[in-house]
Amino acid sequence: MSGFPEELDVPVVTTGDVADAQVQRPLRSSDVVFTGHVWDVVREEVELPGGTVTRDVQRHPGAVTVLALDGDDNVVLLKQYRHPVRRELWELPAGLLDVEGEAPLVAAQRELAEEADLVAADWAVVVDWFNSPGGSSEANRIYLARGLSAVPRSERHDREDEERDMVPVRLPLQEAVLGVLQGRLHNPGTVIGVLAVHAAAAAGFTTLRPADEPWPEGLLRR
Repeated sequence: MSGFPEELDVPVVTTGDVADAQVQRPLRSSDVVFTGHVWDVVREEVELPGGTVTRDVQRHPGAVTVLALDGDDNVVLLKQYRHPVRRELWELPAGLLDVEGEAPLVAAQRELAEEADLVAADWAVVVDWFNSPGGSSEANRIYLARGLSAVPRSERHDREDEERDMVPVRLPLQEAVLGVLQGRLHNPGTVIGVLAVHAAAAAGFTTLRPADEPWPEGLLRR
């Protein structure tokens, strides 16, 4: 296989040279054009090097996702109906950062208990990502939860709306990877979480970060 075309003169850089950076371009205007139940849409005029552009942005509170892995390397998945895509998707436990003052780790622990009736002894950060940065401010952090145990029956959450029919299942991590690569699993948190944890496992989980590591991307969008 031939190398990269020399005439394009695209440099090769190292991992340390590539990192996303927060940049605030000058705003000419920012107006809420839609107020929704969960998020708003803001129309903004922003100055870019080539001129001023107008963008409609979904102003999102952010979210957390949990890949719960049992001692036999099974992933906990939930099937949930998602109306915008008219599908039932297999998802990891997840939820919005919509409780005032609640830390992301605490939100993740709450979502795991509410959606899967589980608590975990060990928590770590797997990966951080923006769900759709071309049109949304949503930041998402995926945690790995291990050392699982059940929430006592008397303390379990009464699930409502789309969550009412959710029943947790366990799927071997390797089979979840195949489900993603074969196009059978589509939820972005599931896709990213499964592949990221698979990569972390291959590295002996040395790439994991502390569960309480600061997350400025999430805090800036709450």
